[in-house]
Amino acid sequence: MEQKNPQHLVGNHNIDQPIESEFEQSLKSSDTEERIDIWFYRPIGLFIAKICARAGISPNAVTITSIFIGVAAGILFYYQDLWINIIGMLLLVFANSLDSADGQLARLTNQKSRFGRILDGFAGDFWFAAIHIALCLRLMDQGWSAWIWIPGVLAGVAHVFQSAMADYYRNVHLFFIKGENGSELDNVHDLQIDFEKLSWKKDTFSKFVLNGYMGYTRMQERLSPWLQKLLAVIKSKYKNGLPLNLIRDFRAQNKPLMKYTNIVQFNTRVIFLFLWIFIDQVWLYFVFDILVLTPILIYMVYRQERVSKYFFSAIERKSMYEHENAL
Repeated sequence: MEQKNPQHLVGNHNIDQPIESEFEQSLKSSDTEERIDIWFYRPIGLFIAKICARAGISPNAVTITSIFIGVAAGILFYYQDLWINIIGMLLLVFANSLDSADGQLARLTNQKSRFGRILDGFAGDFWFAAIHIALCLRLMDQGWSAWIWIPGVLAGVAHVFQSAMADYYRNVHLFFIKGENGSELDNVHDLQIDFEKLSWKKDTFSKFVLNGYMGYTRMQERLSPWLQKLLAVIKSKYKNGLPLNLIRDFRAQNKPLMKYTNIVQFNTRVIFLFLWIFIDQVWLYFVFDILVLTPILIYMVYRQERVSKYFFSAIERKSMYEHENAL
């Protein structure tokens, strides 16, 4: 179905595409999806989402279930019995299938909410916190000293940064190609306004969660200064919508960088986690997280900042994007 209006509005734009299938509608975007997700997790997630939709189960209930299953999976990695570990692996795969299903269910049934996004974003952190604790205790049982908690904690902190920035850059990409309605891009300024509307007495839990999420978002913004400048200039210059050629140019330059957001996310780390468990060398998981995935995170941020700087400079110079502003 073709766009009738050549101007893609910031809050409602989308790249011209044919009518999507139910499976495609359940995805955020093919630009940001990893092949393993497309081939494996998303089909399973859609199947679960359709069952939940018929049963009236909410996306948040699916997310909470995934947290408990993912934490249980992590606990099973403590044991030095391969068959128990394999059960943990299967549970972790199922937890991630549920994590896929909650978003697909929210998109198919239009039950998207900020709280759901926050809960979904933190689900993986609960899983991997359990995994890191279990692996440290396992290694101590094998004779390692308590010093193992240092790389265990460092790898956990690295994971939080990797996950946060990968998720942020994906949402920035979705913002450009789908607009606010197709993205989950938040900013501290808007969150602060909503935070101040809440009362610690009446909205204690909601205010506590939002306060934590503001800190999470603030970290993402501090690590992406050129991106913040780009988003600010877009907000000031294109109040009536983004020029179509800006959207297409950004997509062309930014889409190749989405592979880095995928590398530092769930699938890569879990494949190697399972490998280290099979050979009973789980300490390598911490080394891999710190010395392999963290440099990839740094390179990802560097490349994304270069793209943001390029488009910020192009817009500030009143380049070819200027004349489409009034369309």
